[in-house]
Amino acid sequence: MSAMIKALREVVLSAETWPAEDQAELAEFAREIQARRTGVYVMSDDEKVAVRLGLAQADRGEFAPDQIIAEADKRHDL
Repeated sequence: MSAMIKALREVVLSAETWPAEDQAELAEFAREIQARRTGVYVMSDDEKVAVRLGLAQADRGEFAPDQIIAEADKRHDL
């Protein structure tokens, strides 16, 4: 077994004792790496729920007020 595979297994085993929030963060990093390698991003269950909620809001015509969008754009230098 290569040193890298061993190190990865040790991290995964250690992560089993981490709080759920930290485990979710590690899983997100892994999804990002996988997406970079394959060109395909697989959404988490939470992301899928958020997208469904956002689409439902859009279907109902519920959008953020222009002032909120302008403030967000300003914060991000857009």
